[in-house]
Amino acid sequence: MARAISTQRKVGFTVFAWLIAFVIFFPILWTFLTSFKTEGTAIATPPQFLFFNWTLENYETVLERSNYFRFLGNSIITAVGSTLLGLVIAIPAAWAMAFSPTKHTKDILMWMLSTKMLPAVGVLVPITMLFRMAGLTDTHLGLTLVLTLINLPIIVWMLFTYFKEIPVDILEAARMDGASLRQEVIYVLTPMAIPGIASTMLLNIILAWNESFWTIVLTTTQATPLPAFIAAYSSPEGLFWAKLSAASMMAIAPILIMGWFSQKQLVRGLTFGAVK
Repeated sequence: MARAISTQRKVGFTVFAWLIAFVIFFPILWTFLTSFKTEGTAIATPPQFLFFNWTLENYETVLERSNYFRFLGNSIITAVGSTLLGLVIAIPAAWAMAFSPTKHTKDILMWMLSTKMLPAVGVLVPITMLFRMAGLTDTHLGLTLVLTLINLPIIVWMLFTYFKEIPVDILEAARMDGASLRQEVIYVLTPMAIPGIASTMLLNIILAWNESFWTIVLTTTQATPLPAFIAAYSSPEGLFWAKLSAASMMAIAPILIMGWFSQKQLVRGLTFGAVK
């Protein structure tokens, strides 16, 4: 009897997990299907799920109308650049908090995390004015700096968690062998934390890639990334659902592919600091 209950629970949890996964994935699936419909079919009532005339017209129109690869290049530059810059700043900061804590370390960590709770629109005016005065509006450098500042608390928190799992004895042994602070961080700590650093890097690339508020506000033509590319298909004349869906799929496809192939590294990194 106990075996039967155990099996039933496994089946129940499996079915429940698949249902939750389907609910989460359904918007992406619906966007994918809509991208292959005509505009008339996309707004048809009742909606047509699978049985409709599939067409590539929307993708052809999007590619003809917009320079997709320019937007893609801008997204790669800003997402990867902001993540690398964030790692350069966060690795020493996380090292200091993990291995040389003070009585204010927890307060600093909580303060950094609290900045993520601030609505972006709350600092819209000062950041916009500062960028205009500094000439950083619609530049890769300006957008990279903003994305770095937005995601820096997450980077520091994740690296702090990973570093706390590294035995202090190893670092002390390196010091006894004559390693300087710089050598300790670069040649001892960083190689041991590669799984955590890699997962942090992947997660923050995804966060930077998906950032839409600041990318639309702070760019106009030269540095516009893919979120602005999607927003271009919402016009005063109305929403062109099929073309908007095609643009959305083209924007999220690279990050979906990257996430699919790096899912093991993401899971390993995200659970690195949770279990021993």
